[in-house]
Amino acid sequence: MKIGFSTLSCPAWTLEQTIKAALEFGYTGVELRLLDGEVLDPLQDRQKIIDAVAAFRAAKIEVCCLDTSCRLNQPDEEQQNQMLTELRAWIALAQEVEVPLLRVFGGMTPTNITPTPTEEQEDERVLSSFQHITPDAEAANVTIALETHDAFSSSRRIARILAKVPSPNIGVIWDSHHPFRVGETAEEVYQNLGPRIVHTHVKDAVQTTEGTWDLVLLGDGEVPVEEMLIQLKTHGYNGWVVVEWEKKWHPEIPDPEFALPQHMSYLSTLLPALDTLR
Repeated sequence: MKIGFSTLSCPAWTLEQTIKAALEFGYTGVELRLLDGEVLDPLQDRQKIIDAVAAFRAAKIEVCCLDTSCRLNQPDEEQQNQMLTELRAWIALAQEVEVPLLRVFGGMTPTNITPTPTEEQEDERVLSSFQHITPDAEAANVTIALETHDAFSSSRRIARILAKVPSPNIGVIWDSHHPFRVGETAEEVYQNLGPRIVHTHVKDAVQTTEGTWDLVLLGDGEVPVEEMLIQLKTHGYNGWVVVEWEKKWHPEIPDPEFALPQHMSYLSTLLPALDTLR
């Protein structure tokens, strides 16, 4: 497996600092969520993304994924069309810079709509979004990957949707935290999603007495990251394991200068030990 990190981890770093750190800490890939500390837009930041991909490649660092903010569960047709327009812009950009993977969200359940949509209605919206966008993804040879996140953290829920979208250009990003947070084991996640898993995010966390979660360094929390990697290794996954240290959203957590080397140390020790499982 290949180890990368998301630029969500380092909002205060310049592109040059990010490249230098990746090389220094031993990462071979990055996932682009931020540049210059800001969330990316496929139109406004198009040239910036093109230049960043070229700079990483010049340093022999692969850009393994472009992280969109697209949420497939939109409450009305106008918002869905806006989202699909943005996602098509991302697909065109990914094709141009030859990055094979785009991350999307299912999204949260809307709280400003009466009556509140049912889970089945939300699933139908996500399915409809996939059905609209799949021909574009296939034509561009780009994979759209739905992250286990928000209202769609459950692998069981995602599996029901993807069963109706058999295209190889539609897949899943397995985030280590969120399926566990909603009560699923690593074994259950793999059983539900299996070969549709095209990418992974790893993070660790501890649950507070109030029921919220605090992010911690890998190995210091409750999230079964090792069990996740065992499942992936046992079943022949050889893709990216991406550190998603959410410093942008949680400025109180340790700085990337400390966290990213710790994550690399943990993963580079653990992953070779799993070779005996195959």
